[in-house]
Amino acid sequence: MNAIVITAYGEPESLVLAERPVPIPRENEVLINVYAAGINRPDVFQRKGQYPAPAGIVSDIPGLEVAGVIAMCGDGVTQWGPGDRVCALVAGGGYAEYVAVNATHCLPIPDHLDFMQAACLPETVFTVWHNVFQRGRLQAGEVLLVHGGSGGIGTTAIQLAVQFGATVYATAGSDEKCRFCEQLGAIRCINYRKTDFADALSDIRIDVILDSIGAPYFERHVALLAEEGRLVFINASEGRHAPLDIMKLMRRRLTLTGSTLRARDAAFKSALKASIEQHVWPLVETGTFLPVIHRAFPLAQASDAHRLMESGDFIGKLVLTIHN
Repeated sequence: MNAIVITAYGEPESLVLAERPVPIPRENEVLINVYAAGINRPDVFQRKGQYPAPAGIVSDIPGLEVAGVIAMCGDGVTQWGPGDRVCALVAGGGYAEYVAVNATHCLPIPDHLDFMQAACLPETVFTVWHNVFQRGRLQAGEVLLVHGGSGGIGTTAIQLAVQFGATVYATAGSDEKCRFCEQLGAIRCINYRKTDFADALSDIRIDVILDSIGAPYFERHVALLAEEGRLVFINASEGRHAPLDIMKLMRRRLTLTGSTLRARDAAFKSALKASIEQHVWPLVETGTFLPVIHRAFPLAQASDAHRLMESGDFIGKLVLTIHN
């Protein structure tokens, strides 16, 4: 099969089209003939050598989410069959014509979605559902702040939070991106290149903050949180160490939490998938929630896709298309 492999840690040019053996599905796995693969920032970090694949996972083929058709089922698989259209969360190996994945990490693709749209769902939906709604415990009537609102995670968080009855504020890096976030349902999006978001939101008490920046925003986040507020980290791209006034935490009963997804065990991901299928997938099936795609690239142009990802000059998701 054709696959994109990381030939050396570093620049996008290290992503090269190569031939690899087609995986053989093990017990409780399915082999997916991949039609599209979503691109995520962790793929960039892996290419740079900053986010290694977990032990036992293919390490030189990036890609955390795919959509396609099941080509073969391993022993013990009863819920799927060859020909089923599915999208799936994978721990690696998604930039390829075939990938083997745990059968319980797959979700059915509704008829109205194409493979490109479906490939943009698993990584972002799994991340947002776990961090905003499970760890962050966002409830109807509460207020959510989303940083990077125009990206894949951000557009997903805004849409889902609004659908579940929350009020959403966001930040983004241009006026155009801010307008888009507001069209998705954010009641206000702050252009962080022009305005300090903490000043702009100083009169708003925020219940949940979804943060991928880390240390530079920490003290401002603590100041913005309402009593019983929850600060949820999904990255710390600008710094991992920040000062903490423990008494502020105690007096206002704040919760600081966060998670990574890739290295979690199969049972956790299976349970998370089941929760998503119950709570989120009805919105996908009715078209109430839709992924936002900025641009699709052929598999062989993965390096170009990564350049665009690193530039930040896009809204929504980037995706690779794979023709078999």
